[in-house]
Amino acid sequence: MDALLIGLTNFAIYFGLSLVALLLFKVVYTFLTPYDDWALVKEKNMAAACALSGATIGFTIALSSAISNSVSLVDFAVWAVIALVAQLIAYLVVRLFMPKITQRIQDGETPAGIVLGAVSIAIGILNAASLTY
Repeated sequence: MDALLIGLTNFAIYFGLSLVALLLFKVVYTFLTPYDDWALVKEKNMAAACALSGATIGFTIALSSAISNSVSLVDFAVWAVIALVAQLIAYLVVRLFMPKITQRIQDGETPAGIVLGAVSIAIGILNAASLTY
């Protein structure tokens, strides 16, 4: 019974911290974009939805690896921050190679959103694989 209680406690702590990290990612990522991601999604802008969804999925993939491989809560927090930074760098790199991508997303050009979302997921997968040791 003690093992079950310890397991449930660890689950609750890691799950709760993951939700906090996900919320932090959403705040930082949407602050970094020059447009209001949520407003565009509410306006049914598919490009913004694809980009934001890809970024969220990419971060969550890396975050799940951080949970699986961390040896402590501090270790998890450090890797969660690294995962967040990697996703932000991915966004900035895409903007570097596609300087008009933010305008294209604002204009609702779905291919631009798909590219940004796909790069974010790819970086999340690479990030997750790199978090193993």
